[in-house]
Amino acid sequence: GHQSRVHPPRSPASVFPALRSAMALSLTKYKNGTQEDVQDKEFRDGFSAHEIFAMSGGVTYNDYILLPGFIDFSADQVSIDSRLTKKIAMHTPFVSSPMDTVTEAETAINMALFGGIGIVHCNNTIEQQCEIVRQVKRFKNGFITDPYTVSPSHKLSDIDEIKHKFGFSGIPVTETGKMGSRLVGIVTTRDHDFITDRSTLVSQVMTTDVVVAEEGCSLEEANNILRDSKKGKLPIVNSNHELVSLISRKDLRKNRDFPQASKDHLNKRLLCGASIHTRESDKERLKKLVEQGVNVAVIDSSQGNSVYQKQMIEYIKATYGDAVQVIAGNVVTVEQARNLISWGADALRVGMGSGSICTTQEVMAFLPPPAA
Repeated sequence: GHQSRVHPPRSPASVFPALRSAMALSLTKYKNGTQEDVQDKEFRDGFSAHEIFAMSGGVTYNDYILLPGFIDFSADQVSIDSRLTKKIAMHTPFVSSPMDTVTEAETAINMALFGGIGIVHCNNTIEQQCEIVRQVKRFKNGFITDPYTVSPSHKLSDIDEIKHKFGFSGIPVTETGKMGSRLVGIVTTRDHDFITDRSTLVSQVMTTDVVVAEEGCSLEEANNILRDSKKGKLPIVNSNHELVSLISRKDLRKNRDFPQASKDHLNKRLLCGASIHTRESDKERLKKLVEQGVNVAVIDSSQGNSVYQKQMIEYIKATYGDAVQVIAGNVVTVEQARNLISWGADALRVGMGSGSICTTQEVMAFLPPPAA
């Protein structure tokens, strides 16, 4: 499927006029910075992307190279902002794979911090996959709408357990120990760091003079209050002084250090995807993942054009709508892509059998080119 442009040999007498013409065309091109000024296509090398993909057959990555062109912009003017799906935009067009155990919490967190996204694999139990997604979603927050809370009757050993499991110890104290209850204080490491008796009640050490923000304030307003108060946590309360959310100083630092991070516009948490299969049990898996805040579901299959994927896509869109974006596939033909799009897929995975450890080509006798 690969073609090249070949010119007939020329005599020396004809070469120099041709070179002079080429130089004149080149100067015009560089002077004006546009290809519209170059009328003579005789001196254009290679093929345009449109021409390559209009050819019959297909090509592999080794069949072509990119030729240099005229540069009329600086590197800082280049935008690599991309769309993962119809509804999800990212600053960096990189996605980590759901294959094997490639993407777990650490990979997904770092992919999102630098503007991409990680797709958590499903080669585990529902609980294990959900725990990975939970870690990603809790790493960076705007308004934390489900913070861990304790009551005054809890013990410091309970604080220790929360810190051991989740890595933090600045915890709001409410009357009942639950969200929506009246805020009575906050307990931080400074309050109990040197207390050896871990059976001490939270009520004996908690700080009761708590700086708060009123419900309805914007995230920017809340961040300003937190910054000015020099506190580690800022509880958000309603008119009855009941806890409705929380923001953290750590998240301010993360916003500063990772300005390109991929975040959910609604709650400012890191974007995270997860893979599922097309079995009936995967509907329950997806339900649990949605509860943890997953943004996109990738239907992991070597061949996407199947009745099983059709049923799963239609189920997801009917159940969750645009709240869960669906990436379907894999596809290598127009027919496959057309079907998945018509069933409601928000994006497609393209390519079959091109991975270093993938056996699709051998097992199913597929040998599609990467570009066709």
